[in-house]
Amino acid sequence: MTNLSVNINKIATLRNARGENAPDLLKVAEDCEAFGADGITVHPRPDERHIKRDDVFRLRPLVKTEFNIEGYPSEEFMDLVLKVKPEQVTLVPDAPDAVTSSAGWDVGANMEFLTGVVERLRDAGIRSSIFVGTDAENIRLAAKTGADRIELYTKPYADLYPKNPEEAVAPFVEAARVALSLGLGVNAGHDLSLENLAYFHRHIPRLSEVSIGHALICDALYLGLHETIKRYKEQLLDSRD
Repeated sequence: MTNLSVNINKIATLRNARGENAPDLLKVAEDCEAFGADGITVHPRPDERHIKRDDVFRLRPLVKTEFNIEGYPSEEFMDLVLKVKPEQVTLVPDAPDAVTSSAGWDVGANMEFLTGVVERLRDAGIRSSIFVGTDAENIRLAAKTGADRIELYTKPYADLYPKNPEEAVAPFVEAARVALSLGLGVNAGHDLSLENLAYFHRHIPRLSEVSIGHALICDALYLGLHETIKRYKEQLLDSRD
């Protein structure tokens, strides 16, 4: 079974728009778990435009499934995650002012840096995941850092899926096979939705986790959070031949 981790950044964005506590981020996280989510993801950024550092500390004792913190591993970010100790940290190469993640790591160009970060996380008992594209050599280098998993950047899949699903998923299938052969777990995220998730899941071998935020929260505006999480979980049922 592939786990569904719900990214609640957009809930924080909505809350911050009024400077009050509506919607209540902590209550939403608890409700997501109660409605069937297998994990909660947050991506705190230096400007705290959505998730705030204080949110991360307050969420830690409340999350009973799996807590995944994404972010660029600056010293400030590392200080946060080493104090909070989530189950997983996903390393992304975002610039501080990035609107959203738009590419995976060039691992070769950042090998020494990433290896040091992964070692610090491992020493703290935190699982590490490196955000990457589908390039096989880049994935091989990710394995050499000592990381536990990769997270495949799935926007290229989502963009091509409506026109040619087979062509869209093919490089991700191969990337997952390469990762698994190297002992890496495989996560995925970015622009996965009710439209394209089931097909992706059906074709990617041994997919451990998907992290979904924007599309899921948009769907919840129409369907309600409980029904939306139910439908996303249904997309992750094992329907392979």
